[in-house]
Parts: sequence; structure tokens; C-alpha cells
Amino acid sequence: MSLVVAAHGAPAVEVLSAEKTYPDGTHALQPVDLRVEEGEFVTLLGPSGCGKSTLLKMVAGLLAPSEGRLLLWRRPVRELEAVGRKVAFVFQAPTLMPWASVAGNVRLPLDLAGVPRDEADARVAEALALVGLDKFATALPRTLSGGMQMRVSIARGLVVSPDLLLMDEPFGALDEITRPKLDGELLELWRARRLTVVFVTHSIHEAVFLSNRVVMMAARPGRVVEEVRIDEPYPRTPDFLVSPQFSHYARQLQQSLLRATHGDYDEVAQAEKRA
Repeated sequence: MSLVVAAHGAPAVEVLSAEKTYPDGTHALQPVDLRVEEGEFVTLLGPSGCGKSTLLKMVAGLLAPSEGRLLLWRRPVRELEAVGRKVAFVFQAPTLMPWASVAGNVRLPLDLAGVPRDEADARVAEALALVGLDKFATALPRTLSGGMQMRVSIARGLVVSPDLLLMDEPFGALDEITRPKLDGELLELWRARRLTVVFVTHSIHEAVFLSNRVVMMAARPGRVVEEVRIDEPYPRTPDFLVSPQFSHYARQLQQSLLRATHGDYDEVAQAEKRA
């Protein structure tokens, strides 16, 4: 079954000529324009230092742009609660409280929001069931594998019932058996919860498997240089990973990543200016 992405109404994310220069003068992002439709799964891909994480944190409101604007459903991030929209951010590391149980870690955003305990516990149970950890609610993080800890982090994001899920290379430290499994589980959650996802990765294979659209970024300074639409239906099974279609998209992104890494996009841009 294919998933139809809503292309009408307000986009989930609009990045409007947003750039970032840090106080030490580092120009992390030159002006970036990006639009993510509601229901899309968009991946940011590119070499280290290209500003993927910076851009994601700006979308989340964790970093302010030096210039330009970032809107979610045509609103600044701080106004989303007033219109019934929510955003969750999943970091590279699980960042769990080691002294708290799995349930306590997942419940944290609800506790901070003052949600009544009975309601919070019910929502925690639902979130843990979604990520397959309902039997581990009382466990401490140190007793869990790396993949299970990341599931706890994802459950903590899901417990607030987000409309937009921002994920900063969440599976990068996992082994090559656990990572594909969590990729598949993430797609199921995305489809089941009708989420909009913006996902950061260094993995071409992960980008092709997960995404509706891959946004390639280049460094020094960070910028968007190309977009590749992965026009393949969902659900995507492991068989997709060995298909000719998958190989085609992987080669396309590999070539794009090489150009982004070695500055070939700059040479193309200069040639176009001379022409």
C-alpha cells in the first residue's frame, strides 16, 4: 500500500532563507530554503560539518537563526501549542536518566507539562507498547541494550503525541543488525501515527529505505545543494534493499554525496555564473 502525502493546506515545515552564524564567526549555514509537506518523511543527508544537525535544531526552536525564519504549519514554534500542534526531538544518544525506570524516563515530558499522573501513566503505557517495550517499564536503562535504549528515547518523543518528529541520527551508533530493524519499526510508527518526520543520517542506505525525499547538503558553509525524491511505495520491506530500484537511488545519492563532499557543486555553480 502506498502512503499518500498531503500536498494541500499549510506545509508542516517552512525554512525561509534561514542561516546561522555562531558568535565565534563560524558560518554554519548559508541561507536555506526548505519546505516539508504534512505527512512526508524527509531525510537530511550530507558530509560531516554540513549543518544537518544545526538545521534540525533550528526547526525545533532549539537554535535561533541568525537571519531568516522557520515556520511550522505557518506558525513560529512557540505558538504551536495554541493551535494544537506538537513537536518531538530525538537526539543522537538516548540521553536517559540512569536512576529512573524506563517508564519514568518516558513520562518525563508529561511530568514537566503537569499532566495528571493517571493520564500520564496511560500514555506512557501506550508509547511503550508502540515501541515493543511494554514489558520493560520498570527496568533501569543500564539493563537495556543500545537498541532498546533508543526505543525508550523514541517512546519519550511519541508520548507527547507529536505531529512532527525530528530525529538527529538516532541509529548511528547501533550495529548493522539492530539498525535496519529499528528503521523498519520507525516506518511502521510513521505510517500508523501519520507523523511528519525530518530525519538526519550519514547513511545512504538508511536514507533510501526510509524517505519520501532526501535533501543533500554540502559544507563550508552548510547549504542545500540537491533534492532526490524516492518514488517507491510503502511499506518497504527488506526485499526493497536488494531491488534494482534501491540500487538506482543509492547510486544517485552516492554520486550526489561525492559532489557535496568534494565541492563539485561549487564548480558547477561557478560555471553556470560564467555562462
